[in-house]
Amino acid sequence: MLVSIASKVQRPSWLRAPAPVGENYRELKQLVTDLKLHTVCESAACPNVGECWNRRTATFMILGNVCTRRCGFCAVQKGAPLETDYDEPRRVAEACAKLGLKYAVVTSVNRDDRKDGGAELFAMTIRAIRERIPGCRVEVLVPDFQGSEAAMETVMEAEPDVLNHNIETVPRLYRQVRLGARYERSLEMLAYASRLRPNIPTKSGLMLGLGETKAEVVSVMRDLHAHNVDILTLGQYLRPSPKHLPIIRYVPVEEFADLRRDGIAIGFAHVEAGPLVRSSYHADNAL
Repeated sequence: MLVSIASKVQRPSWLRAPAPVGENYRELKQLVTDLKLHTVCESAACPNVGECWNRRTATFMILGNVCTRRCGFCAVQKGAPLETDYDEPRRVAEACAKLGLKYAVVTSVNRDDRKDGGAELFAMTIRAIRERIPGCRVEVLVPDFQGSEAAMETVMEAEPDVLNHNIETVPRLYRQVRLGARYERSLEMLAYASRLRPNIPTKSGLMLGLGETKAEVVSVMRDLHAHNVDILTLGQYLRPSPKHLPIIRYVPVEEFADLRRDGIAIGFAHVEAGPLVRSSYHADNAL
């Protein structure tokens, strides 16, 4: 079945995240404000913002905070994109330095208005962080660049420590969940990144609870592994607002544990699975 409006499912009592409070949280929020930066933590309403910011980690979102796509699951603002800010990589590197990061994660909105999809800014940001903080590892979570191999080449030439691109859901649900994306294209971009730099791990992730079956999830896991993906994340979809796709079910913790075992058996080097797992959640644990 395709995703449809369903009766409201009860949120389990065990599904709780730390509140976004505390001194570290306030300091990081002020830092982001002062440097005029965006984070996916806030823009995408991540449930882990309280935990991660109090650990003084954040996922920086470059190329503005307005996305050119209208995916049904995502809380990031949609519309006409902001002007490209070529000073943004320097400010991201400054924020990483002030936080004392040894592992930085950078993502972006989709920028289908740009021929390179924003690849140039990803490469600039990787290099800016490395220049400012020698030895800091950098993971990038990139869009599909509309299938542009040249764009992926630009990113991989900057040699990120991990190249992440999320598959998000099973093929049957793509038309509702990932408007403007194609399942096969995402797989091919991941495989191309691996061919360009076989020594750089590739990573992908899925949201669960949108109506997929366990068999479909395992099938996607096998497809990802066949396309040379090394690291996998599995988390529960949480509806950002009533305007977004409904939650069809809450996946039990035990099922996440089963899927993690399935992923290891399939051959992934690392699998992070759990209700509150997101793309960059404890990302440094995978290396």
